[in-house]
Amino acid sequence: MGQVLHGSATTTEAIRRAIQHSQESLRGLAKRYGVNPKTVAKWKARGSVTDLPTGPKEPKSTVLSVEEEAIIVAFRRHTLLPLDDCLYALQPSLPQLTRSSLHRCLMRHGISRLPDPDSASTAKKRFKVYPIG
Repeated sequence: MGQVLHGSATTTEAIRRAIQHSQESLRGLAKRYGVNPKTVAKWKARGSVTDLPTGPKEPKSTVLSVEEEAIIVAFRRHTLLPLDDCLYALQPSLPQLTRSSLHRCLMRHGISRLPDPDSASTAKKRFKVYPIG
């Protein structure tokens, strides 16, 4: 099982674990693993060896207000229209709304994909049993 690292990662979990359990100086560890002493100090201070999540803790729109997002979410849940139809219906009342901002809003609220209408009504059935011959 390979470890997924971001593009500028200079250490792996094994190196981070070795840094945390080592009694060697920061400068000595930095030289041994070829990283900055600040990186060694950071991993010494942390309790785990996994990367922390990046990005905002609460994602929000820079284009839409909270009220506008609530309007979009309520409209989508009520009508169950596709993305483009929602866009054309909402643009007269929300002129700054673009297709991408609408899609991002629906993704944030977990309703970007419409439910499949056939999956709920069509249950798997067994074939009818026929006599041989």
